[in-house]
Amino acid sequence: MTEMPEKQDPVAAQRRSIALITALSIAVLALSAASEEQAVLFREDFATLDNWKPFFFPKIKTHSTYTIERNDDRHVLRAESNASASAIVYQKSFDVYRYPVVRWRWKVRNIYQKGDATVKEGDDFPMRVYVMFEYDPEQAGFGDRIIYGIAKSVYGEYPPHSSLNYVWSSKEHPERIITNPFTDRAMDILLRKGAALVGTWQDEAVDILSDYQAAFGTKPPSRVRIAIMNDSDNTGESSVSWMEHIEVRK
Repeated sequence: MTEMPEKQDPVAAQRRSIALITALSIAVLALSAASEEQAVLFREDFATLDNWKPFFFPKIKTHSTYTIERNDDRHVLRAESNASASAIVYQKSFDVYRYPVVRWRWKVRNIYQKGDATVKEGDDFPMRVYVMFEYDPEQAGFGDRIIYGIAKSVYGEYPPHSSLNYVWSSKEHPERIITNPFTDRAMDILLRKGAALVGTWQDEAVDILSDYQAAFGTKPPSRVRIAIMNDSDNTGESSVSWMEHIEVRK
């Protein structure tokens, strides 16, 4: 005798379907979150400055100050200079070929009356993001090894091989990229120019590899460090600026 199939409970079947759909949705969300987490190398929201260390220039005795300030429901970095210069440097380097994109949000209270990116006397910015490409002695020629060896004896570590300086320029120069007046190993990229947007938050997103190629005409070294700086030692002026966050990502 042929057995009759058991009768399906429609309510139980519906519950199993809902449970399956829910489990799949959770799995998809988890995978998406993991993928996004992997895409971002780090994001600094400035609850503390534990991930940063100060950098001082040997010949500049007056230093800029970097503190955490409360802004509504979030923390922001406050950078203040008064005829001064110094920076804060993120303590870990990263591979720019894996993580070439940097995003941040910044605001400046004022620009400099004497600020001019084309001359040494005006080479001050109320805020800049330094992207410093590390010097590799194993890849350097004989002459560079001597020069960088001397520099290391002065500074205690090798200076950067080269750098991109993303700046808020006081003057409205027509160029986007200007060779730094102190060295052709540093290129200033003028993201914001003049006073039109002073006092407002601005969002930035840059591709380091593309900008390096445009600035230097070649590919960069692979290891990179990020620094933030407010300086006014050349103009002798004062400024305050803020950064809400900064992140490095794919």
